[in-house]
Amino acid sequence: MRAILDHVGIAVDNLDQALAFYRDVLGLEIEPAEEVPSQRVRAHPIDVGDASLELLQATDATSPIARFVARRGPGLHHITLRVDDIRAALDHLRSRGIRLVDEEPRPGAEGSLVAFIHPSAAHGVLVELKQARPPRSALTPARLPWGQLTLVTLHDGLFRLDGGAMFGVVPRTLWAAESPPDDRNRIPLAMRPLVVEGGWGRLMIDCGAGDKMPAKRREIYALDRTRHLGHALADAQLSADAIDIVLATHLHFDHFGGATRRVDDGRLAPRFAHARYRIRRAEWHDATHPHERNRASYLPEDFVPLQDAGVVDFYEEDGAIVPGVRVVRTGGHTGQHQIVFIESDGRTAVFTADLIPTTAHVRDAWIMGYDLFPMETLAFKKQFIREAIEREYLIFFEHDPLVAAGYIRERNGRRLVEQVL
Repeated sequence: MRAILDHVGIAVDNLDQALAFYRDVLGLEIEPAEEVPSQRVRAHPIDVGDASLELLQATDATSPIARFVARRGPGLHHITLRVDDIRAALDHLRSRGIRLVDEEPRPGAEGSLVAFIHPSAAHGVLVELKQARPPRSALTPARLPWGQLTLVTLHDGLFRLDGGAMFGVVPRTLWAAESPPDDRNRIPLAMRPLVVEGGWGRLMIDCGAGDKMPAKRREIYALDRTRHLGHALADAQLSADAIDIVLATHLHFDHFGGATRRVDDGRLAPRFAHARYRIRRAEWHDATHPHERNRASYLPEDFVPLQDAGVVDFYEEDGAIVPGVRVVRTGGHTGQHQIVFIESDGRTAVFTADLIPTTAHVRDAWIMGYDLFPMETLAFKKQFIREAIEREYLIFFEHDPLVAAGYIRERNGRRLVEQVL
């Protein structure tokens, strides 16, 4: 059994006085409160680092917190330890003869499961075990009419990357609140190709990681193939053979690994048999001439077989790929990284790829450590997000596990995403 400190619960009888101390005197930031009906309490989290404090205010005179305050007065109520599998943890404790308050887990704050160890077994301290809600994944394909076009958001499953690398110079205490890491510091990410349908056919932007990755790399990246692009295409009543054009934002494995597949004799072949693959020539050059910093992300088996099969169409500059779909180079993440504008009947959607990989990255300075040219990312991102807010671009977030698309809003100096898909 492995447990790490999640938070310390503090019972309060006068919330205003408690806030005056923790917020106004200590200068700590109080997160929005959450009602926990099962415990008849209102929880006010306070971020203090890798763990947190939690001010607990009773919402009913019969709640455990109300009884605690009536009997002992306000103060330390419990400590909470986070575990990966709460039922396994309870089985372990029972096998050691530990007295429990809860024999079975019950619902807690933030969609978690919780159970309490009796204070008599923990030297007078009430100990709560918590299993965090598993990352929800909004991976259901969806169709969205877009003027004369139709947008179909798909997915190629989930994977994980190091949280520190995903957020660069942003402190863990900030990004972990947005995307809680696992015990290896990895955060959950999605891979979300987008299909654009028009009178000219079907164009797919990026195509996920695919199924060629060897077992060791799958374990490193926690690549989850429970649901993948094949399932998503079928759910959207499409198939690989229905795709006419595959457009690469860049050639990293998590964006373009799905472009090729292994056939029965072990050879690599284009996955989308009837498609032409549109790739920026300078990105191809970079991918086929990697260096120490990008070699792990550019895998030749993902794209070289396409050229061998004669299905690649190179282009040089920004501009239209098909009517209503155009590319703009951003640089930053890679030297030739690009985003894709989808425009019809006065409406604009933008597939931002790794410029804004998740909704957390709508803040200007939240830039990936993976970016080869971060200041280039920052310059383009600042200009683009301002434009996206003012012109109401619909943004498609390729790596967000929960939000496929939404509008970036700014309220009281803070940015948020209004989810659409």
